[in-house]
Amino acid sequence: MSIMDFTGKHILVLGAGISGQAASLALARHGGSVVLNDKKNIDTSEKPWPELAAAGVQLVFGSQDMGLLEGVDIVVPSPVISPEMPLVAEALRRGLPVWSEVEVACRLTNAEILGVTGTNGKTTTTTLLGEMMKASGRQTVVGGNIGAGLSELAEDLPATAVVVAELSSFQLELTQTLKPKAAVILNITPDHLDRHHTMEAYAAAKERIFRNQDSHDFAALNYDDARVRAMADRMKGHILWFSTEREVPEGAFYDGTSLILRLHGADTVICRDRDLHLFGRHNIQNCLAASLLAHAAGVSLDVIRKVLMSFKGVEHRLEKVRVIHGVTYYNDSKGTNTDASIKALEAFSGHLILIAGGYDKMTPLDEFMALAAKKVDTLILIGNAADRFEEAAKKAGITDIRRAGYSMEQAIMMARKIAKAPQAVLLSPACSSYDMYDNYEQRGRVFKGIVNAI
Repeated sequence: MSIMDFTGKHILVLGAGISGQAASLALARHGGSVVLNDKKNIDTSEKPWPELAAAGVQLVFGSQDMGLLEGVDIVVPSPVISPEMPLVAEALRRGLPVWSEVEVACRLTNAEILGVTGTNGKTTTTTLLGEMMKASGRQTVVGGNIGAGLSELAEDLPATAVVVAELSSFQLELTQTLKPKAAVILNITPDHLDRHHTMEAYAAAKERIFRNQDSHDFAALNYDDARVRAMADRMKGHILWFSTEREVPEGAFYDGTSLILRLHGADTVICRDRDLHLFGRHNIQNCLAASLLAHAAGVSLDVIRKVLMSFKGVEHRLEKVRVIHGVTYYNDSKGTNTDASIKALEAFSGHLILIAGGYDKMTPLDEFMALAAKKVDTLILIGNAADRFEEAAKKAGITDIRRAGYSMEQAIMMARKIAKAPQAVLLSPACSSYDMYDNYEQRGRVFKGIVNAI
């Protein structure tokens, strides 16, 4: 698809976060007349606002009314803004094109796109795939739901380049022309139901990643996830399966010791699990998915193998911080829901001191606490979820439960006092961070800072 010229188009960008800024600058550079709106009052004299104003972006901050839609040709809401928000709903009612920032990126690049979505594992898989593409020698950018806005990164890239995109359900639900050369849905478990309302709607938003694919493209599907497996009948791309539980007819699987690529009836060992720095079955799944997409994009098995064996993982996801007197401390601050924290617990054989809690998403706790009862020696609770978590923990049969209020330092000092090898200390909150921190990254860095200062 040729790069679109937006000359003469009046575009309203809603939300002045990373993606809103990226879309505004990219659209203005391609001739668009852009208004960037945010209902928050923002001081436009501070960075980066003078740069946007100099690029011709009109900044309208502090209010958000229907008058903004007058004369507008396209509306670009930031991912956090729901299509049910009155201004967006009215734009849709009027028949105006409503695009995500990812859709803007698709209109402004000729590069091949590799897409990664799923409830958990997106960042690890995307980062790993990005490293594989870079190691293959191709011009590569990595972004979307991680890092910088995709439209700014992908803008004007040639057809020989590749965009590795982590895509959330929020970003996918307003895409129209997205056509990845290869894409994957890693898994689908309950999340963001406050936005999507039903699991069916949430899954449908994820499935849009495959919507425009044809027989020249590749769709990688998790055979072990029933909801993802059921999508196969609707795929137009060439299906590649991956599984950590069984062999697959075509794709990649884990046989208990090795990661194996099975294509055109021939099996090739990618590497052995002991060669990986990543650990846990969920990470083997991420490695299989990244390997499949890289192979589909033409990366050699040697390059894939080399990257897998050198990759140390992403920050805040089962990140090994330090060993103190034989006790290893792990930062899994990215465990912002129970399913993510379940995957973290599954990576250990037991003897954990678990620090959990935070801003309570009110997700069901039975499965999480049942597993914690088998793996955790001591549960240390923080944040506003502590009461509900303690009640669920007691119900699951966990007896050693301690409270550290709203203090990460107190939680770590408690853990340090009781931890003895072969125990490990794991921060995996199963909650958002907003009761104590700006985001999970800040929470993880505070945890690491305290542990490293001991």
